[in-house]
Amino acid sequence: MNPFVQSALAGCVATLPMSVWMLGAQHWLLPRRERYPLPPEQITEHAAEAVGLDTVAENDTVLKAATVVNHFAYGAAVGALYAPLRDLPGPPVVKGIGLGIVVWTGSYLGMLPATGLLSSATHHPARRNALMIVAHFIWGGVTGVLAERSLKRS
Repeated sequence: MNPFVQSALAGCVATLPMSVWMLGAQHWLLPRRERYPLPPEQITEHAAEAVGLDTVAENDTVLKAATVVNHFAYGAAVGALYAPLRDLPGPPVVKGIGLGIVVWTGSYLGMLPATGLLSSATHHPARRNALMIVAHFIWGGVTGVLAERSLKRS
C-alpha cells in the first residue's frame, strides 16, 4: 500500500485517542467558563455557515455528526504528511509528535485564522491551548507509531 495512504489511515485512527483526551480534558481539567465547544466543533460550525449550510450549524445533532466526520477526515489528511518523515532518523513517536506540533502551529496560528474559521490561538485561554497542544502530541505520536508499523508490514 502507498505510504501516504498508510500514513493517512494512521492519522485517522490516531484521531480517536486525541478526541478522547480532548473531551475528557475539557470536562475534567477546564474551569466551567472554558468548557464551551472545542475547536473541531467551532471550525465545523463556522465552515457550515461560510458555505450556507445553516441547517448544519443550527442543528446540534447534525453539527456534532459533521464535527466527527470533519475531525477524522482532517486527521487522515494531515496524517498523510507523516509519510516523508518515515525515512528520517529517530523513533516514530518523536517524529510523530514533531508533526503534531507542526500541524497545531500551522492550523491554530496560520491556516484557521487566515480562513476565518477560528481565531488565532493567541486569543484563546492558555488552558484550552495546552489541552489542544497535548491533543496534537497524542495524535502525532500515535500517528507515527501506527504509520511505521503499517509501513514495516508492507
